[in-house]
Amino acid sequence: MTEPSKQDRRLNDLERELTLLSRHFIASRGPRIGQSLDRSAYVLLTRLETGEPLTLKELAHTFQADVSTINRQMSTMLRHGLVERIDAATKGGARTFRPTPLGLERLEADRAISRAGAERLIAAAGWSDERTQQFLTLMIEFNHGIEQLEELAWDHSGHLADPTATE
Repeated sequence: MTEPSKQDRRLNDLERELTLLSRHFIASRGPRIGQSLDRSAYVLLTRLETGEPLTLKELAHTFQADVSTINRQMSTMLRHGLVERIDAATKGGARTFRPTPLGLERLEADRAISRAGAERLIAAAGWSDERTQQFLTLMIEFNHGIEQLEELAWDHSGHLADPTATE
């Protein structure tokens, strides 16, 4: 058997660490006590809050999912008052969706729990603000590269930490 190349070892390590990061992040939030949104609603609202209303087709492309899957998820969110449908003259007359004030309120409440989990992970790692900012910058670059490769639209504007800001 041939010895794996340095690049193969690095990619194996990266894959393992990304898997662990995902697991640790989800586990850091603890039980879903206090969280009101299911995962799909959380992710869809996170996307919808960043810009203009989107069609089912645009959301399906962004999440690389079937339109029927997004339609089911959005229908549930509509029933719970988390999003509203807008009959738009733009985008070829397709209906678009945007979050409601209730949807944004519940997203922010769940996000606070998620942020607390991230804060616990950073504290456990013993990272300084500078080290945390470096990690954030690398993650943003990594995600942008993936989005470009997969031709995905995800507006990050206004949601990036300013490394020069002081608290």
